[in-house]
Amino acid sequence: MTALLSIRDLSVAYRRDGREVAALKNINLDIASGERLAIIGESGSGKSTLALAIAGLLPASARIGGRIDWQMSEFRSPHQPSCLRKTPLSGRDIGFVFQDPSASLDPVMPIGKQIAEVARTHLGLGWPQAYARARTLLERVRLPDPGTALRTFPHQLSGGQKQRVAIAAAIAAGPKLLIADEATSALDTIVQAEIVSLIRQLVSEDGMTLLFVSHDIALAAELAERIAVFRHGELVEIGATAEIVNAPRHAYTRALLDAHIGLDAEPMLRRAGASA
Repeated sequence: MTALLSIRDLSVAYRRDGREVAALKNINLDIASGERLAIIGESGSGKSTLALAIAGLLPASARIGGRIDWQMSEFRSPHQPSCLRKTPLSGRDIGFVFQDPSASLDPVMPIGKQIAEVARTHLGLGWPQAYARARTLLERVRLPDPGTALRTFPHQLSGGQKQRVAIAAAIAAGPKLLIADEATSALDTIVQAEIVSLIRQLVSEDGMTLLFVSHDIALAAELAERIAVFRHGELVEIGATAEIVNAPRHAYTRALLDAHIGLDAEPMLRRAGASA
């Protein structure tokens, strides 16, 4: 596979209470174009910081070292196909789905307009074409009655429905990379499974690369081809999903797996084999 991006010696630190706290420490990682990679670890492991760094969404106060190298040929302007950009644009080339859709959606704007605005901004569509795209996307994320949903406000939707809208907005401009940062952790088990199935389908249909960030190794095993395990800002283990689940090398990975033994172990092993 062709590399979509290469991360080399990436370090990120924040200032807290007058001192510098390392969030990522010398991360080296390649993500191939079209692959499904899961980043797992407990809270504070650095996985969300990595996702934000890749998307260019870290706060200005963050101190960043190392580099992220992109395959420039992936990022052509939709208005000038011959024009290559050195870095991707968040919203255009990178779609980002956050943990809490209520925080990422505008509460006073109908969801149809929110999705349409992404298409207008990044694809240069007029409002009629942008709304038509928004309706198609609501159909693709399996939101009931898409025509009516275009005029619906976020507070009128359930948590799972709002996350579907957030996914539709994230893919509205046809990104090469979709980042789902704990996108299922605020949902109940049944809705989690539905969202994971939806993400898998959309990624496959659109040929997107997926970075799935989660603390749940069972969900990661269901969705990803490879799993990278983070702990205390360090990448402690990475490998094919079946290898990580069946023969983990690091004690921390084994601890994450042990948390699921007796609950979801056998189905997880089967899913890992299917994802490999």
